[in-house]
Amino acid sequence: MRFIKNNIIVLILMFIGILLASGVYYKRYDLTSDQRYTLSEATKNVLEKIDKPMEIDVYLEGDFPADFKQLQSETLTLLDEFKRINSNISYQLIDPVKEKISQDTLEAMGMFPSVLQVEKEGISSQIKLFPYATIKYNGYGQTVPLITRQIGINAEEQMAKSMEGLEFGFINSIDKLSNEHLKNVGILVNQAELNKLEMFSLANRIVQNYNFGPIFPKDEQSLKIQDLPTLKNFDAIIIAKPRKAFTDEEKVVIDQYIMNGGKTLWAIDQVNAEMDTLLKSSKILAYPYDLNLTDLLFSYGIRVNSSVVKDLQRPDYINLQVGSVQGNPQNRRVPWVYFPLAFPQKLSHPITKNLNPVRFEFPSPIDTLSTPGIKKTVLYQSSPYSGVQGIPSYISLEEAKISNIDSVNVNLYNKGPQILAVLLEGEFTSAYKDRIESSQVEDFKNQSKKNKMIVISDGDVARNPIIKGQPLPLGFNISTGNMDYGNEEFLINSLNYLLDDNGLMSLRNRSVELRMLDKQTIVMDKSYWQWLNLLLPLVGIFMIGGVLIFLRRKKFR
Repeated sequence: MRFIKNNIIVLILMFIGILLASGVYYKRYDLTSDQRYTLSEATKNVLEKIDKPMEIDVYLEGDFPADFKQLQSETLTLLDEFKRINSNISYQLIDPVKEKISQDTLEAMGMFPSVLQVEKEGISSQIKLFPYATIKYNGYGQTVPLITRQIGINAEEQMAKSMEGLEFGFINSIDKLSNEHLKNVGILVNQAELNKLEMFSLANRIVQNYNFGPIFPKDEQSLKIQDLPTLKNFDAIIIAKPRKAFTDEEKVVIDQYIMNGGKTLWAIDQVNAEMDTLLKSSKILAYPYDLNLTDLLFSYGIRVNSSVVKDLQRPDYINLQVGSVQGNPQNRRVPWVYFPLAFPQKLSHPITKNLNPVRFEFPSPIDTLSTPGIKKTVLYQSSPYSGVQGIPSYISLEEAKISNIDSVNVNLYNKGPQILAVLLEGEFTSAYKDRIESSQVEDFKNQSKKNKMIVISDGDVARNPIIKGQPLPLGFNISTGNMDYGNEEFLINSLNYLLDDNGLMSLRNRSVELRMLDKQTIVMDKSYWQWLNLLLPLVGIFMIGGVLIFLRRKKFR
C-alpha cells in the first residue's frame, strides 16, 4: 500500500514538473500530413525583422456559417504563430456590425462585402460579411483579403484555396510594410505604350507595394547609352504594348539593363488589330507591327510570331448587334474566338495559382527556342482547339455571328495549344556579344547572372476598360458587371515573382486538404451514428464497471 502511495506522489511531482517546464520551454508538433501549421523559413525571416508594434485587425467576427468559422479559426491559429515568433505583433477580432462601422468606411479601406444566403430554423436570410484583415505598422497600413475569389469553383474549394493563401497574403503585406526601402519599378513611355489612363488600374496596384513611375529619356526622344545609369536604378521595368519600333541603340540599352540584373515584364503586340476600330467599321485589316525586337528576344530564347491565335473552345464573349426588330437593334453576347480566355496549367506556377482566367485580345503565338542555361515555364496557353491566322488578313465581326459550332470549320482549329505567356529564368547571353555595338557601352557585359523575365504576347492584357473617359478596374467584365478576369492579379504576381528575393512567392504553391464529411452519407446514416454515439459510451461504462465489480469480489472473497 505504501508502494502505491509513493508512486502516486512521484507521478504528481512529475506532473507538476512538466507544467512548470512547459511555462519556460515551448515546443509545438505539427502532425498534419500537409504541415499546414508549420511556418516556412521565409515567413520566419520576415517576422523576425519586425522591431515596432504591429496591429492586425481581423474583420471576421459574428454569427456566420461553420465554414467561415473554420476560416476564422485558421486565421487566428496563423496569427498566434506570428505572435509567438515576434511579440511585437498583436491582433484582435472585430465585428463590423456590432461596432457599427459603415459600409462606406469599410469600402474606402478596400473591403467589399460577401453576401451569404443563410437558412436557420426554416427561415432564409442574407448576411453581409467583410472577410478581410488590416495591418498597421509604422504609420502605414494594408488590407489583406481572407477569401480567394475565383470563378468556376464551389464553396468548399473556395474555402480550401482561401486557407492555402492565408500565410502568403499576410506575410506578403507584412514584408512590404516592414521594408524601409521599396523596390523601384519603371515603365517605358517613349514607344507609344499604354497611356496613363489605360494603365490607371494596374498603376494603382503597383504603387501600393513599389516605387513606380515612368522612364523618360534624357533627350525626350529615345533611349540612349547615356540613359543606362538611370535605367539601372530600377529593379524592374514594364514594357506595355509598344507601337513604335525600337532603335538599335534602345535595344542595346535594354539588353545591358538585363545583363546587369534588371527584371523585365514584356506585354507586346506583334499584330496591329484593335477592337475599337473593328466595332466602328465591322471589318479591319490586321497587319504586323514592326517593333524591331525579334533578334533581341530570339537571343533570350523566344520568338513572338506575327500571327493571331483563335480559340474555339475557350473564347470570351462580346456584345454585338445581331439584328433588329422593327428598327430596334437586337444585341446578344456572342463568342469571339480572337479573345481567348486562358486558365492556369494543371501544375500551377506560384504566379498563376488560384487566379481567374486571363483575357487576351488578338494574342500572337510564342515559340520557345532551345537556349542553354535558360529555363522556360509556360504560364498561359490557349486550349487544344486553337487556330493560328496568318497576317496580313481581314478580321470581320461576321465571324462572331456564327453561333452554331457545327457550322465552323474545325480544321481551322487543329493547331493545338499556343503559348501566350512564358517565364524565362537563368543566365541570359547578350544579343550584342561579339558585335560592334558592344564597344559603345562602358563595362559591357556579355552575360547576366541569374535573372528572370516574363514575355506576354498581348499588350492589352494590361489595359483597363474605359467608359466615358473614366477607367474601370483591370479585370472588370463590362458585359456581366463582375470582376471575371484575373489580368490584374496575374501582372501583380508576375512583378512580385520577378522581384521576390525572399522566396515568399513559393508560399502560393502551398496546398491544404480539407477533409470534409460526406453530406449524403451523413443524411443516409444519421440514425445509425446517433444511436452508436449514444449507446457506445454507455456500453463501455457498463463493461468497465462490471470488470471492476468482478475484481473487487474476487479480491475480498
